[in-house]
Amino acid sequence: MAYYRRGISLIGLIYILVGLYVAWVYDYITPALLKDIAEALLAVLLWFLVLLGVDLHLG
Repeated sequence: MAYYRRGISLIGLIYILVGLYVAWVYDYITPALLKDIAEALLAVLLWFLVLLGVDLHLG
């Protein structure tokens, strides 16, 4: 019986990490972009606070 492992392989992880590094070096990923993503994730995860009027903007 064959068992299949779900998830990402080591090669896949290395590929993604190198891609993130290259995107950072060539300014496709910037601190401002990371801040915007963090704010969006907070708004999605804490949507009930947004409805109550809490400001989740960072900085």
